[in-house]
Amino acid sequence: MSTGAASPVPLPGPSPRTGPRRSDARRLVEARVRQGWARVVGSWFPILEAAVAGGIAFGIAHYLVGHPYPFFAPVSAWVALGFSMDRSVRRVAELAAGVALGVALGDLVVHVIGSGAWQMAVVLFVAALIGRFLDRGAMLTTQAGVQAIVIVGLPVASGGPFGRWVDAVIGGAVALAVALLTPSDPRRRPRALGRSAVDELAAVLHALARGLDARSLPDIDDALLRGRASQPVLDDWTETASNAQELSRVSPASRRYHDELGGLVQASVLVDRAMRSARVLVRRSRAVVEAEQPHALDDVAAQVEATARAADELALAIGTGRDPDRARERLLDVAGRLDPFVLAADDWQAQSLVLLHRSLAVDLLETAGVPPRDARERLPEI
Repeated sequence: MSTGAASPVPLPGPSPRTGPRRSDARRLVEARVRQGWARVVGSWFPILEAAVAGGIAFGIAHYLVGHPYPFFAPVSAWVALGFSMDRSVRRVAELAAGVALGVALGDLVVHVIGSGAWQMAVVLFVAALIGRFLDRGAMLTTQAGVQAIVIVGLPVASGGPFGRWVDAVIGGAVALAVALLTPSDPRRRPRALGRSAVDELAAVLHALARGLDARSLPDIDDALLRGRASQPVLDDWTETASNAQELSRVSPASRRYHDELGGLVQASVLVDRAMRSARVLVRRSRAVVEAEQPHALDDVAAQVEATARAADELALAIGTGRDPDRARERLLDVAGRLDPFVLAADDWQAQSLVLLHRSLAVDLLETAGVPPRDARERLPEI
């Protein structure tokens, strides 16, 4: 019998397919915070060294030389040392020389012909020409111009035409001393960045595997956003490894690492390619999961998860510099199973995911040291 009261209409809960959605902004912030913290962890010690060097340079110029305002002593030390572990003696010398050159030219111009618009143009032109003559790199020329601008734009200081140049030389000398007394393994930074980059790829694949297994669009969206946010660390890895390899060609202390650094450069290119393949796979996976009709994705998800675990092993091997034999074995096993007609029989959309996965597997196999032809031959014929 009716009581006259309307039955409450149940409110729709979160779809079991999609689950609760986190905003794209939150996922992006999480990725940026994670990468930012990794940069802080990797940079705090060189920042401390540069800060201490700036204080020492200021103290020498102020207390020993007697300059009341030795502004350019800490500037030269800080600019030359920078705040990263990529601190070669050649790079420090380039930056220190650029600062000293710019300060010297600026002081000379101010004391001889004064300061003004045309004097600024003259000192920039001359500083850049001398910088290009002295060194092929852009850093020396850039610093020479910047410091010349500062000098011409500031009021004339006491200490004669070369007072501020002496401060810059003191700062550069302190920076060179720090670089020489704290030598670093040129492989350390590329290895660390390589591990971070491959860890990001593994995290993308783990999230994708969860999304495929649970038919969860939020997990797949997490994977896609994380893949997009990983590009800075990939670019940083490639640039740092390339710089270290260039240094190994001219530095006797680093020459013995030339082959390994070349391998890290090649690995960075291959992992960047693998990440692009992974992003394509994630985008296609989203379309398949979002489709109305059900798809056979369990076996596909299992192989994506197996690839993610292999990437975990590969990241560890790159970070420690050891042979990626365990990652290679896992990847070879995965590649041998990527037959679209076995993993997703009679489901062309799921088969498309397997085909995209094959390209990703080849990229990772090459990163693990498998020759390109052998990597491709490992895939089942289709």
